[in-house]
Amino acid sequence: MLGQCRHAALTLMSLLLLLWQEVAPIEVPPDPKIQQDLKQPPTIIKQSVKDYIVDPRDNIIIECEGKGNPVPVFSWRRNGKFFNIGKNPMVTMRKRSGTLEIGFRSGERPEDYEGEYQCFANNNIGAALSNKILLRVSKAPLWPKEALEPVLVTEGSSLVLPCNPPPGLPPPITFWMDSSMSAIPRDKRVSMGLNGDLYFSNVLAQDAQRDYSCNARFLFTHTIQQKNPFTLKVQPKEPYNDTSYNATDLYGGRKVAESTPTFLSPSGSESSKMVLRDEQLLLECIAAGLPTPTIKWFKKGGDLPGQKVKFENYNKTLKIISVSEEDAGEYVCMANNHLGSIRHSIFVQVKAAPYWLDKPSNLVLAPDENGRLVCRANGNPKPNIQWLINGEPLESAPPNPNRQVLGDTILFRSVQIGSSAVFQCNASNQHGYLLANAFVNVLDIPPRMLAPKNQLIKVIENNRTFLDCPFFGSPLPLLRWFKNGQGSGLDGGQYRVYINGTLEIKRARAEDEGTYTCVASNILGKAENQVRLEVKEPTRIVQAPVHLSAIRGSTARFDCKVKSDPSLTVTVFWTKDDKPLNLGWKLWPRKEEESLTIPNVNEGDEGEYTCTVKSEIDQDSASARLTVLEEASLNPSITSALPPDRPDPPTDLDLSDPAARSVRLTWIPGNDHRSTVTEFLVQFEEDRWEPDRWQNLSTYPGDLNSVILQLKPFVNYQFRVIAINSVGQSKPSHPSPRYKTSGAAPDAIPRGLRGWGTKKDNMEITWEPLLDLERNGQNLHYSVWWRRKDSVDEWNNVTTVQSNHVVHNTETYVPYEIKIQARNEFGSGPESNMAIGYSGEDKPTEAPTDLRVSKVDNTTANIHWKPVDLSSVQGEFKEYRLYYWREASQVPGLIVSKEKKTKGFYTTMTEPSGILSDLVPYSRYQMYMVVANNHFESQQSNMVEFTTKEGVPDAPRFFRINRRSLDTIYLEWDKPLEPNGILVGYKLKYRTVNGSRLGPIHFETFLPNVTELTLHLPDRSTRYKFLMSALTQVGAGEVYAEESPHFTNEAYIDQVDIATQGWFIGLMCAIALIILILLIVCFIKRSRGGKYPVRDKKDLPLDPVDQKDQDGSFDYHSDEDNKPLQGSQTSLDGNVKESDDSLVDYGEGGDGQFNEDGSFIGQYTVKKDKDETEGNESSEATSPVNAIYSLA
Repeated sequence: MLGQCRHAALTLMSLLLLLWQEVAPIEVPPDPKIQQDLKQPPTIIKQSVKDYIVDPRDNIIIECEGKGNPVPVFSWRRNGKFFNIGKNPMVTMRKRSGTLEIGFRSGERPEDYEGEYQCFANNNIGAALSNKILLRVSKAPLWPKEALEPVLVTEGSSLVLPCNPPPGLPPPITFWMDSSMSAIPRDKRVSMGLNGDLYFSNVLAQDAQRDYSCNARFLFTHTIQQKNPFTLKVQPKEPYNDTSYNATDLYGGRKVAESTPTFLSPSGSESSKMVLRDEQLLLECIAAGLPTPTIKWFKKGGDLPGQKVKFENYNKTLKIISVSEEDAGEYVCMANNHLGSIRHSIFVQVKAAPYWLDKPSNLVLAPDENGRLVCRANGNPKPNIQWLINGEPLESAPPNPNRQVLGDTILFRSVQIGSSAVFQCNASNQHGYLLANAFVNVLDIPPRMLAPKNQLIKVIENNRTFLDCPFFGSPLPLLRWFKNGQGSGLDGGQYRVYINGTLEIKRARAEDEGTYTCVASNILGKAENQVRLEVKEPTRIVQAPVHLSAIRGSTARFDCKVKSDPSLTVTVFWTKDDKPLNLGWKLWPRKEEESLTIPNVNEGDEGEYTCTVKSEIDQDSASARLTVLEEASLNPSITSALPPDRPDPPTDLDLSDPAARSVRLTWIPGNDHRSTVTEFLVQFEEDRWEPDRWQNLSTYPGDLNSVILQLKPFVNYQFRVIAINSVGQSKPSHPSPRYKTSGAAPDAIPRGLRGWGTKKDNMEITWEPLLDLERNGQNLHYSVWWRRKDSVDEWNNVTTVQSNHVVHNTETYVPYEIKIQARNEFGSGPESNMAIGYSGEDKPTEAPTDLRVSKVDNTTANIHWKPVDLSSVQGEFKEYRLYYWREASQVPGLIVSKEKKTKGFYTTMTEPSGILSDLVPYSRYQMYMVVANNHFESQQSNMVEFTTKEGVPDAPRFFRINRRSLDTIYLEWDKPLEPNGILVGYKLKYRTVNGSRLGPIHFETFLPNVTELTLHLPDRSTRYKFLMSALTQVGAGEVYAEESPHFTNEAYIDQVDIATQGWFIGLMCAIALIILILLIVCFIKRSRGGKYPVRDKKDLPLDPVDQKDQDGSFDYHSDEDNKPLQGSQTSLDGNVKESDDSLVDYGEGGDGQFNEDGSFIGQYTVKKDKDETEGNESSEATSPVNAIYSLA
């Protein structure tokens, strides 16, 4: 039943809001007279903050300012009860204000006035409230005295030094120092928690070299209180080993037991945290362990909000600014070292104090109008909405039938005079509250005109015109316009009336002149105002000036005839090149009403002249140009024959108006030679730093001949001027007299200030010296300051005339603050901004560890490693540098290059990783990693070896197509340079190509040892496209594409292997038989005394008489012509035995032999010298067989 009632109520509320009809609220104009006469409820315009903490040494001032008409009267409540200010002489209220001032007598305590205050501003219309102001006095209590015993701790174990600052208001800021007032350095191992305690993840023996004192700084009192210091006594595990101690070994060569991480703060495995919306969330995890654990954070079920999250205190603190609801959830911090890891979960709840969705605003209504106030707020938990009227709960106010409350909305229906009030909306939950004042002011005001009476408006004929008639009244009056006091209201046609009362006349004509009356009326009366409109003729130039050409020294005149409305006063004025004509260094010509006369014209008068005529409501203008001519221009033929030329140099340079850093330079311009001078270039020369070198100083417009030059101190100047026109530059003028400026302190700051180390224990500070013209005096030197960054040490300084200074005996790679100042005999220049420099770098003391690979495929590998502590880099962290090389290929017999390559990874993540790409498939790689700064690399990490997976091969090394006959093609290829795996074969695709038409694809596959193919073609005139690729188990590799040559259309000689043709074999056999017969005849004839001289030894050179004839044959002459053939005989089987002078010596390559049928196979040639046979080729055929083979 209850649910049905609630449903019915919600339905009724929705129906009421849908049917609700309200008019727009009335806007009260900011007119002072209206504001003065208008009755208004009070409004709070200034107040103190809700949580108000005051300094006990000062008087207490609680602000409350308001306004209203009548002026409101102020009163206060303290702790919910009326605060009688008159009874306490130490409490006063400012005049026409609610601000309280509380003073103190001797013996009185500011704490007596603590409490909750609320201001009320009242007049006879209503009451406005301030927020509840909680006044508290700042407190800085002393630290309780305590005797602290020395803290005994074992080396390598963890330690927590409690701070427990006194509870101040507001809470103090804590920090740790030692007795010498030096800050305790904090790092990954030593840190301060959010509660102020000092945490040691592990204790070193050197921690006992100082004491530790917690300090509390109170902001209001500007005081610092110090707790008694802690003294540490560290018990070493083993005695020191002096022989093995070094700077990187924190334990002096002793063995200290390592430990797995444990949490010092917070405790346990999980905790919870509540934070309010828009506040700052701080989560902390501090861990103990040896080596010092590394902290990292993540959020379960989502990512950390990257835009808002920050990590502080060496990753031990997670900070999220301006928390929102989506930041709630489980946050996990993990501490790990190489022995193990531990986790802690923090469950974050985000609550919210109330915040506005729709803040109520003031409402001004007329009698019988409707309106509403809306107060919408959100929060977590959902805030409760409470309405008050004039500071009292709305429930306790007398019932009003014209007012209805529907949750966060108040509806007003047919409001009446006297129902004005101030309403307060209070939205609150357990985390806070919001309070807003909004008044409902019911006004009944007769119409009032806000513009001056009887205005006169003058407009130009045919222009668009607006007649204004601002008005006000409640209820909102109805406005109508009339002309000349008669006729119906003006609206429509060329008239338009706007809601603010303005009348628009779209195009004013002469007949629109007259008196216009605007009348505003409501139920309380009416008001009217009149506006007189006059339509005028436009002001215009009827005779504009024309372009003139005047001879130098003559008089020029521009005319400017004007016509305007007789009733308007007009003014004519002239400008030259958009600049008013005025009295300067030259007396400009006089001005007449409608003309301009220029006597004694010269080049400076050339330019564009504009005549402007102006009345009180409009204006007009026209322009013409004046060109100045030479005397020769009187002769038109001479004028047309003379083109423009460079100007003459200026003359008569003069210096005047001397000052410390300026002087006036004046000159007389030279002849411009028919092209106007557009600018002057002023140059200077000084005789101190760079004598005889002219430098540009500045440029000036061409119509000036007297300028102020801005100069540098301590320079002996002289000047010259160059004129420039459209043709070019004039020659420089003669130099001016010298002008010497007095010295001064430097104005410039040395540029390029930087500090950097050249060795591990120094820092060189360098800068750019001042330019010569920046010295401003003699004895220039530089003062340089430096000190450790973030230290309280005094500045070190040195004075030098050099442009660098080296600071020695520095620690390795520490930051320094540096600054510089230039000085001379006249004083010091400005100091530079502070720059940050660094001392020198050293070799990193740690190397990356646990280098490993994962997810290795054929060309990439994911690599992982454990990072180093960045403090061990001993310099600017540049990158993790990976060295890798291809050790071998897994393909048997393949030789690879072992060139070492590098790849850098810049990352500061606690678990870094990277991707190594562009690897060769099916290969064995080795790699190691170092960490690098700008100058050094660390030791190598562990060496890692891995193999890449098999991939697809490269393209075949070559792929050739040879046409061997009319119907076959011979294909030849070779294996790829990089097989990227074990070759399993080759794949050939081919198809016919006929223009844009492609035939079907044919496939052929081959074993890996096949590298050639003879392909039979059905049509010799068809072109084929071939695609050859090698295969591994992974798949086909890169394709080698070729296209066969066209048989009929291309200039291509078929490479036919005639040695395989039958007719050719028969021909060769016949020729061989004939040669054999001839040889037999020759042998028989020689054995009978034929003249065939042969040298006894084939190694001997030819006799001088054995010379070639012109036809290439040899002529043999010997005394032994009649001797029988030596060293050879005919065997029984008919073969010729080889001897020292055998026929083999006369063949190419010694391959001559006889077949079983007695025929001779080989080339029968004259024996060559050694030099001729090395080329293994002959310049001409010396036998029939050679001649035949040369054709093949």
